[in-house]
Amino acid sequence: MNILPVTDPAFQSYGRIISGYDCKALLDTLEAATPLPDEVQYVPLQKELMELPAARALSAGVYGGMPIQLGWCNGHNTKLNCLEYHRDSELNLGSRDFILLVAKRQELVDGRLNTHRVRAFCCPAGVLVELYATTLHYAPCSARKGAGFRVLIVLPLGTNGPKPTVSVQNEEDRCLWACNKWLLAHPESSEAAQGAPALLDGENIDLAAWLS
Repeated sequence: MNILPVTDPAFQSYGRIISGYDCKALLDTLEAATPLPDEVQYVPLQKELMELPAARALSAGVYGGMPIQLGWCNGHNTKLNCLEYHRDSELNLGSRDFILLVAKRQELVDGRLNTHRVRAFCCPAGVLVELYATTLHYAPCSARKGAGFRVLIVLPLGTNGPKPTVSVQNEEDRCLWACNKWLLAHPESSEAAQGAPALLDGENIDLAAWLS
């Protein structure tokens, strides 16, 4: 798989680099206040991150005053496993380099996606990126063999909280996995074993062979 940097023009279809914000305190807190587990762990809201002035700046600027949550996704990972999307953009900021596996909602065919559509982009430490609402994504991947990652995840407040009670009206409703989270699982994933719709066809991409 060809792993491109987020500075490559190809990334512009999936997201953008956000400049102008002082992210030092976010990065320092991410390193000091969050763990680096062997597997992947996600926490939607971290008190120490929420209390930083940068949290208020991102809410006011990037999200236009919407209430947001600052959490993290940390660990070690090389596999795709699933793709998800939200109704809003997501911000990512790593204290270490990490790789994003992404695709476009517009590439879904009858609610399914072949994983040959997935692209890989490497995001350097300290670079704040926005993933558009139309971008399918999931857990970050390690940028180097055996390396871990700590990635700040910014989303509208309540995202990834308890799944609302929904009267299923269409196929998309079946993909609603949590609040503001629609999930497409690969059949080999643990999420599929837990009942998530297995809507990813093809290979469950594993970057292990491409990492050095």
